Amino acid sequence: MTDTTLAEAMEAEHHEIDEGIYAYLNGDADGRERLEAAFEELRRHIYLEEVYLFPPLRDAGMMAPVFVMLREHGEMWQVLDQVEAALTVNPAPDSSTAALCRDLLTRLDAHNAKEEPILYPELRGILSDSAAEQYLAFLEDGERPDGWVCERAAAGPPTSSPWG
Repeated sequence: MTDTTLAEAMEAEHHEIDEGIYAYLNGDADGRERLEAAFEELRRHIYLEEVYLFPPLRDAGMMAPVFVMLREHGEMWQVLDQVEAALTVNPAPDSSTAALCRDLLTRLDAHNAKEEPILYPELRGILSDSAAEQYLAFLEDGERPDGWVCERAAAGPPTSSPWG
């Protein structure tokens, strides 16, 4: 593979997701397609974390940070659902959909600001090299199973603030 660590690849994916959402908000010609791709990438990213990365982190004593990440995943998943529902009703960009996308970006920024410095550095000491390589490969071409939703997706409406 490459010399890229799993943590670096996960962080790079965070930036790709943000860029796809910004493309939509900026009215780029391919903004809608990039938004949809970013949403699928985010859902797959959450799948990888919740199914493969969070269990060993929990086992290593990172229960509280993982709990926070799961809660925030659930809130973001609900915003993703809200944007997708809004786009089904009105495919053209509008202020309501843009507001939801900005809310999602705010949540992602707060989430990533905790996840990247707290959880990702721990992966190197917890995962075997072969597991890290397997997850790097998943980032390249893996798919989230049809119908899979994050653990906290149905935990109630998102809080009004991504900080709370």
